[in-house]
Amino acid sequence: MRRHRTATALLALAGASSPLAAQDDAARRHEMVELIVREGVRDAATLRAMRTVPRHEFVPAALRPRAYGDYPLPIGYGQTISQPYIVAYMTEVLAPKPGMKVLEVGTGSGYQAAVLGAIGCEVYTIEVVAALATAATERLARLGYRSVTVRHGDGHEGWPEQAPFDAVIVTAAAGYIPPALVAQLKRGGRMVIPVGSVYGVQNLILVEKDERDRVTTRSLLPVRFVPLLEGLR
Repeated sequence: MRRHRTATALLALAGASSPLAAQDDAARRHEMVELIVREGVRDAATLRAMRTVPRHEFVPAALRPRAYGDYPLPIGYGQTISQPYIVAYMTEVLAPKPGMKVLEVGTGSGYQAAVLGAIGCEVYTIEVVAALATAATERLARLGYRSVTVRHGDGHEGWPEQAPFDAVIVTAAAGYIPPALVAQLKRGGRMVIPVGSVYGVQNLILVEKDERDRVTTRSLLPVRFVPLLEGLR
C-alpha cells in the first residue's frame, strides 16, 4: 500500500499523466486568458487558441508551475518564451484566420507557432539556435501541430522558398526592419516586429503593405525582447 501511494504521488508530481494536474493546468490557462482579456485583447480566434495551447509543455520542466504566469520565462541558450499577453497581443495584431500563411522569425520553444497553428494558420518558423529548432520540431510534432514547419536558419533572410506570406511575426528585437521580410510579405499583408536595442528602447512596430506595394509602419507599444541574432548557432 505504501508503494502504491508513493507511485501515485510521483505521478501527480509528473503532471502530464495526472488528470488532476491536467484540470489544474486548464484552470490556470483559463485564468491566464481572463487576464489577457482584461488587458484588452478581444480577437476570438486568438483567445480560443490561448485557451487550448498547453503553455506548460513549452517551458522547461522545472518552470512548469510558473507556466501560466503573465511574464516571460527562460528556455535556455539565452532565449525566452514571451509573456502570454504579448503573445496574444501580437497574434491579434496580425488578424489571423484559418488558412493564412504565416512566417515566424524566432521559434524559441514553439509556443507562438502553436498558437497560430491552433487558429488554423499554415506556419513556417525559423530558429537561429539549432538545439531549440530541433526541440521545437519534436515538441510540436508530439503535440499534434501538423501545420507548423520549423527550420534552423537566420531569420533576417526569411524563408524565400515559401514566400509570399499573408503575415510575418518576429519574436526577437531587431535593430532594423529586415528588407527580406518586407519583400516576402504579400500585398495586403501585415508584419509585427519589435525594433530597437537590447540595451535601450524597443518598440513593437506594425508594418503594412498595401495593394500597390506601398509600405507603412506604425509604433504600437514599448516592449522588451531578447535580440534577433544573426548567424547560425
